[in-house]
Amino acid sequence: MTNNLLDEKYWTTRYLNYSTAWDAGEVTLPIKQYLDQLINKEIKILVPGAGNGHEVIYAFENGFKNTHILDISLLPLGLFEKACPEFPKEQIHHQDFFEHTGQYDLILEQTFFCSLPPTIREEYVKKMKELLKPSGKLVGVLFGVDFKKEGPPFGGELEEYRQLFSNEFEIVKLETCYNSIPPRMGTELFFSLRKNQ
Repeated sequence: MTNNLLDEKYWTTRYLNYSTAWDAGEVTLPIKQYLDQLINKEIKILVPGAGNGHEVIYAFENGFKNTHILDISLLPLGLFEKACPEFPKEQIHHQDFFEHTGQYDLILEQTFFCSLPPTIREEYVKKMKELLKPSGKLVGVLFGVDFKKEGPPFGGELEEYRQLFSNEFEIVKLETCYNSIPPRMGTELFFSLRKNQ
C-alpha cells in the first residue's frame, strides 16, 4: 500500500498543521451513548485510527479497562498518553491498522473509515472481520454524503455501505444518525455490524 494516506508522515503533518477537522475535541455522542448502554465492561475493544483518542478515554474512564487505541502517527498517541497517563502502555498500538493482529469483541469506528482511500474499502472490511472474535461487532458512524471534492474525508451512501458490508457482516443497524454533533447533523449514518461466522 503505497498511497500516502496510509503513510505516517502524511498524518503527522496533518496534526502538526492543525489540519484535524475530524477531531471533535471530545467523545462524540453516538459513540458515548452506545457505550453507555453496554453492560459488560470486560469486553475487549479496539479504536483504530483513534488520533487523540477521545472515545478511548471515555471508554477507559467508564470501566472498559480492556480498551485498545491504535494510530499510524506517534504524535497524537503521545498527546493521548499525556491526557490519560494511567492508560496501560501495552494497550497503545503505534501501527498501520492493516498490520495489526489481535481479537476483539468490539471495534469502534469514528472517522477512520472516511480517512482511507475508497479503493481499499473491501480490504478494510476483511481486516475488520479478521480482528473480531466470533459474533464480534463493528459499531460507529460513517459519512452518508458525497463531499464532491477530493478527500479525506471520503464520503459515501447508505446503499453503497450496505453492499460493501453485507458479505462479511450481518447488518444489525445502518441508518441516519439522530444524535450527531451539530456540525455533522444530517451527514452521518450510525451502524452496528455483527461478524458472520
